[in-house]
Amino acid sequence: MAFSDAEQRAMARALELARRGPRSRNPQVGAVILSPDGDVIAEGWHHGAGTAHAEVDALSHLAPGAARGATAVVTLEPCNHTGRTGPCSEALIAAGVARVVYALDDPGDVESGGGDRLRAAGVSVESGLMAPEAHALLDSWLTARRLGRPHVTIKWAQSLDGRAAAADGTSQWITGAEARADVHVRRAQADAIVVGSGTLLADDPALTARDGDALHPAQPVPVVIGTADIPDGAAIRRHPHEAIHYRTRDLRAVLDDLHERGLHRVFVEGGPTLASAFLAAGLADRVLVYLAPTLLGGPRLALGEIGVPTISRQRRLAVEQVDRLGSDLLVVARPAPEAPEGGS
Repeated sequence: MAFSDAEQRAMARALELARRGPRSRNPQVGAVILSPDGDVIAEGWHHGAGTAHAEVDALSHLAPGAARGATAVVTLEPCNHTGRTGPCSEALIAAGVARVVYALDDPGDVESGGGDRLRAAGVSVESGLMAPEAHALLDSWLTARRLGRPHVTIKWAQSLDGRAAAADGTSQWITGAEARADVHVRRAQADAIVVGSGTLLADDPALTARDGDALHPAQPVPVVIGTADIPDGAAIRRHPHEAIHYRTRDLRAVLDDLHERGLHRVFVEGGPTLASAFLAAGLADRVLVYLAPTLLGGPRLALGEIGVPTISRQRRLAVEQVDRLGSDLLVVARPAPEAPEGGS
């Protein structure tokens, strides 16, 4: 695959535009239209459910016929179905676009096929440009499409000896200010933040995303799992969003309902019992572990039983990154692909 310098610059710009779109059931998509000479003549992005898709948004800024012979650079394969809007592949063909470059194939059974439809109409089509960057942008949406449930991130903070709290149960604060600020940034990127009722009663968390003393403009919906009632005076009652309370231990049912509500980025934050239950059920897509350079000893482990009866059943993780946050470390990991039988 050969991509011009102009196409590479356009894809980087399209990814920037995609981030302007809202996080929702629909993917964040950006598009840039290049003239035959490689100049940018239009830009667009998807503004939300029911609005024009990125390609059509970009084309709408051009006069009729102005896109003839142009190249459309898009972060996701143009769709090939009619929903609230028409197929983007048909719109590009009708506009006379000569070439389409996109980063990722659409994983949808209904929406995919736009690339093939374009090729059948004589349009030059290439895919894969800046695919890793596009995948990083759409990771949680792709997970939700592939698995039919939200993307789940499990977060915990622990001492170097694996404790989440001191022997008396106190845990504020194991990590420093930089690590706690990072947590709030990640909360703001989530659709829902989940705790167990035990942690709610013990710590009375607000479950808000804060920027210093102010609330972040984007707030995750607070979710509580457990049979205990939420006290009338609990801090969560003052959250900008009304809390969702699931009186069940069926985590898959919880995720099914959150998915149906359009909450596709789930951030599980407390405590050890709930984190362990999600891990034991195989419902973790990413793990964030904040490691503090301290030792606590005692019984308050960061994780409990996760279904590992013997070393051969250990839950291997693939580390994506390690960041220094003040005196603490953040380890970001995901479940590693299972090794084939007979492998080491």
